[in-house]
Amino acid sequence: MKLYVSLLLFWFITTMATAQMSSSDVLITVDGDPIRATEFIRVYNKNLDLVKDDSQKDIDGYLKLFINYQLKLKEAKRLGLHKKASYLKEFGNYKAQLVKNYVSDSRVTEALIKEAYNRMKYDVKASHILIRLDENETDTLKVYQELENLRDRVQTEGFDKVKTDVHDGQTVFAEHLGYFSAFKMVYEFENAAYTTKVGDVSMPFRTPFGYHIVKVEDKRPSLGEVTVAHIMVNTSNTDTVVDAETRIDEIYRKVKQGEPFESLAKQFSDDKSSANQGGELSPFTGGQLSSPEFEAVAFNLSTIGEVSKPFKTNYGWHIVKLLDKKGTPSFEDAKIEIENKIKRDSRSKLINTTLANDLRNTYKVVLNPNAKTYFTSILNPDFFSRSWALPDHFDKESTLVIIERDTLRYEDFGNHLLKIQQVYAGKTMPFKTVIEKEYTGFEEDAIIAYHKEHLEFENEEFGFILKEYRDGLLLFDLMEQEVWNAAALDTVGLKHHYNTHKDSYFWEDRVEVVIATSAKKNNIKTVEKLWTQGMAYTDINAQLNTDSEQKVIFTESIKPLDYHGFPKGVKLQKGLSKVYFYNDAYHLVKVNKMLPQTAKTFDEAKGKVISDYQNVLEANWLKQLQERYQVTVNTDVLQQVKAQLNATK
Repeated sequence: MKLYVSLLLFWFITTMATAQMSSSDVLITVDGDPIRATEFIRVYNKNLDLVKDDSQKDIDGYLKLFINYQLKLKEAKRLGLHKKASYLKEFGNYKAQLVKNYVSDSRVTEALIKEAYNRMKYDVKASHILIRLDENETDTLKVYQELENLRDRVQTEGFDKVKTDVHDGQTVFAEHLGYFSAFKMVYEFENAAYTTKVGDVSMPFRTPFGYHIVKVEDKRPSLGEVTVAHIMVNTSNTDTVVDAETRIDEIYRKVKQGEPFESLAKQFSDDKSSANQGGELSPFTGGQLSSPEFEAVAFNLSTIGEVSKPFKTNYGWHIVKLLDKKGTPSFEDAKIEIENKIKRDSRSKLINTTLANDLRNTYKVVLNPNAKTYFTSILNPDFFSRSWALPDHFDKESTLVIIERDTLRYEDFGNHLLKIQQVYAGKTMPFKTVIEKEYTGFEEDAIIAYHKEHLEFENEEFGFILKEYRDGLLLFDLMEQEVWNAAALDTVGLKHHYNTHKDSYFWEDRVEVVIATSAKKNNIKTVEKLWTQGMAYTDINAQLNTDSEQKVIFTESIKPLDYHGFPKGVKLQKGLSKVYFYNDAYHLVKVNKMLPQTAKTFDEAKGKVISDYQNVLEANWLKQLQERYQVTVNTDVLQQVKAQLNATK
C-alpha cells in the first residue's frame, strides 16, 4: 500500500498545529489559487524537527520547497490523477477507516467501556426462562404477563420445578446457563444478569429472541483466561482394543515417563480439531465452555506445563496440560480490545442512536410529516414474500428528509425497503410497524452518513489528517509517473548520465578478506596457529567444526575499510591481523588483497545512477512547472510569518 510511503516522501503537507495569524492572510497564490499563511506555518512547525538539512529549516529555503510542493499538486490535478479509479478507491478506503476513529459518541463509548471492564471482573451463574417472540412483534402484553406469573412460581416453587413444567424446546426454553461474563450474552440479557442480585429473579425483559426472566444463582470473581492442551479419549470409540479409561491411563503413564504431551496428543487424541496442534485449544474464560468439569480442572492448574490426572466429562476421558494463565488485565491494557468488541456488539446501536440524536441538535434536520403514512399505504402482503415492488405511480421525487444542504427523497427510502424485504420474509406484522422501525434506522443512518461526509469541514484535526493523506497519495502517483518510472525505464538516458558522471561512481578502498569469528578465544587462537602454518581456511573449518558443534564461523568476502565488523583502530594490511574482541566475540582477519579505489561499472552503479538521474529529471521538470504556473508571494505576509516563527524558536 502506498499509504505511509507517500507520507514519508512528502512531508511538506498540512496536519495539526496551531497558528496565530488570521486565516484570511494569503501567503502565496499558485495560478490564482490562494494558499494561506496558516497552512504554511502549520506545515513548517510540524516538520521542523523532522528535517536534517539546515537549509530546509531556513524559512526562505523551506518556502521554496513548499512552493514546489504546491506546484506538483497543481500539476497532478491538471493531469487528472485525482480522478483515477485506483486513486479514488485507495483514498476512499483510507477515509472510511479513518472516519471510524472520529464518528462516535465518546461519552457513551467511554461509559460502555468502563461498564464492560467492571463486568469482566466477575462471572455470573444464572438460569433463565425464554418465551420466543419475533423481535418485530408489538403485541407483547400477554407474553409479559405470562412471564410475570412464571417469575412468581420460580420464587415460590424453585427453578427446577418450573423448568420441568414449561420447557418444550420450541417456544418456551427453561435452561441452566452456568457461569458467563461480559460479551458472552446479548447486551440486554447481560444487563439483566449483572443488575439482578444473587438469589433474585429479574422482571421480564426483551431481547431479539423474545421475553426472558433470569434467576441469578451466584457471582464470583473472574477466573481469568487459560490456554490448555488436552488429550481426549472418546468413551464411544470402538477403534481401540481397550476401554477409554484404560487407554487414558496408558497415555497418562507415558506423559509421566517424560514423553512429549504434544506428540501423544497427535497420536492418540480423539479430538480431531485440536490433535494436529498438539492438543492445544483456543484460550477461554470461565463459563465459556459447555463442560464445567473441564473448566474446573483447567482453572485449577496453577503452574505452566502442569498436567492434570485423567478425568471424565460428557465428551470422554481427558488429560489437560496448562500452557498459559492470565488474570483480568488492567483497564488500560483491556481498553482497546473492549472498544473493538463494543463496535461489533449490539452496544454499538446505543452509540449510533445517541450520536444521531446529538447530531439532530447540530444540523438543521427537516422531516416530511406525511412520509410514514405514504409508505405505510403502499406496502402490501407481497412484502413478506420478497415479491413487493414500488407501485407504478410511485412518488419518487417528494422530499423525505432534509439534512442541512442534502435532500433525501422518497426514492431513496423506497429502494431501502426493496433491499430489506428478505429480513421480513415469512413474517406477518402491521405495515405501520415495519415503516416505523425502518424509517427510524434509515434517518439515523442518513444523519450519520452526512456527518461522515462533511467531517473534514467540521473537525479540524480530521481535516488536516485527511488532507495529508489525500495530497501525499496524489503526489506519490505523480512522482511515480513523471520521475521514478521515467528514470528507471530510460535506459539511454541512464547510460548517458553514467558516462558523463563516471567520476561520481567508484568503489572506495576495500579489502579481500577471510574473517574467522568465535565466542571462545582459544578457538580463534587455534585458527591463528593453523593459518600461520599455511593451512587453508576450508581445511581449518572442516577440522574444527562438526555436525554437532560449530566452534568457528568463516566469512570470505570483499569489504570496505569502514566495514562495521571491523573495530575502529584496527589497521588492516595484507596478511594476518591480530586477534581482537568486538561485538561480544573474538575475530581474526586474513587479508588476501588490498583493493584500491576503482571505478564502478554501469551495472555496479546502476542503483545510484537511477537515483541521481531521477534528481536531474525532477529538477528539469520543476523548471517546467515554474514556467507553466504563475506563483506570487505576498511579501508583507511573509514578513509577518517570519516574525511569528522566529519568535517561537
